[in-house]
Amino acid sequence: MKTWAKSFYKGRAWRKCRDAYFVSKHGLCERCGRPGKVVHHKIYLTPDNIHDPDVSLNWENLELLCQDCHNNEHHGIKPTGDGLKFDESGDLVEA
Repeated sequence: MKTWAKSFYKGRAWRKCRDAYFVSKHGLCERCGRPGKVVHHKIYLTPDNIHDPDVSLNWENLELLCQDCHNNEHHGIKPTGDGLKFDESGDLVEA
């Protein structure tokens, strides 16, 4: 975690927002349907926008992702490969 973001991510407002968003998505990754782990900001947070609740706490800017989908978002890692996805049972199938 970046030093400038620590106080935000440890703060009560983010924890409440994150937890409520997680529950609203039934704990499932919005991209592949596997169990979600990370509430991701679609518009990445920066030192300039982190204190703007229209960006940092806005549900329209959030997405629940599993660890693999989050890694793909930030690092371009595609664990399933192109043309594949996980089904509701967690099995790898053609997309």
